[in-house]
Amino acid sequence: MTEPLLRVKNLVKNFPLKGGFLARDPGCVHAVDSVSFELAAGETLGLVGESGCGKSTTGRCVLRLIEPTAGEVWFEGRDVTALDKQQLRSLARDMQIIFQDPFASLDPRMTVGSIIGEALTIHGITRNAREYNERVAELLMAVGLSPDHGRRYPHEFSGGQRQRIGIARALAVSPKLIVCDEPVSALDVSIQAQVINLLDDLQKKFSLTYLFIAHDLSVVEHISTRIAVMYLGRIVEVAPSRELYTAALHPYTEALLSAVPIPDPSKKRQRIRVEGEVPNPIDPPTGCHFHTRCPIRQFPLCKDVVPALEEKKPGHWAACHLR
Repeated sequence: MTEPLLRVKNLVKNFPLKGGFLARDPGCVHAVDSVSFELAAGETLGLVGESGCGKSTTGRCVLRLIEPTAGEVWFEGRDVTALDKQQLRSLARDMQIIFQDPFASLDPRMTVGSIIGEALTIHGITRNAREYNERVAELLMAVGLSPDHGRRYPHEFSGGQRQRIGIARALAVSPKLIVCDEPVSALDVSIQAQVINLLDDLQKKFSLTYLFIAHDLSVVEHISTRIAVMYLGRIVEVAPSRELYTAALHPYTEALLSAVPIPDPSKKRQRIRVEGEVPNPIDPPTGCHFHTRCPIRQFPLCKDVVPALEEKKPGHWAACHLR
């Protein structure tokens, strides 16, 4: 077996709460709770789950935009969590991110050309103004924009065009891994497919590897090689994309899939309704985090024992006592 490009092992991220008056131990938010996964070069791992389950925090911890509380992140055999600032800066050429909000992630005071070309200057990739301008023009054309757009400002573009600019910025340093942090959730449905198709084309053209974060399973269906499902800070299921959609094992994944609309009105899917609300991550449930809402739970097993993420079928992992 070849060494994976990215290996995350027992990743933990807690956000301490500020105590109020006379509060001795205000506790913390358990955003990411012992998450582990691997990502091979050239593949796309879709990371999906409800809002607040820890998906974006996981992606940002991988890049060390947020410092992990515990755990290991290995990229090409290097421990990312052990790197100093200088080493981390050089590693940024290989690991980039596309942010969720195309309206907030671009500096409104900079031209599009300056936004895309900033990393070229920081990392000394281009030697002179001619190379710089040629590279910026090349990146703009790669994402379906005109080289003339480099002289304009972000407010002159639509949301879909701004996200293309964000993609061009991520591509500027020729990275190997790109964390796509819900890159289409802020866009119109009609534009989402265009951006996903663009990312797919760019992956093939530049041999990219994606960690694709989304809260909608229908968004990651076609672009993902494998899909990992998160619930309240933990990964509950990992499987090849097609198998997850046809033979999901975890009750939470089944509930998510039952909510995906079917384009054909003649076909009907039985809706699995999950009772209750997502528990508070400050005080998550014991045992299986999903047991408070699970339709097949059994007491006291599910309440008391944390299910291990086990390989139920070749390449198909699930964290459930009853499956």
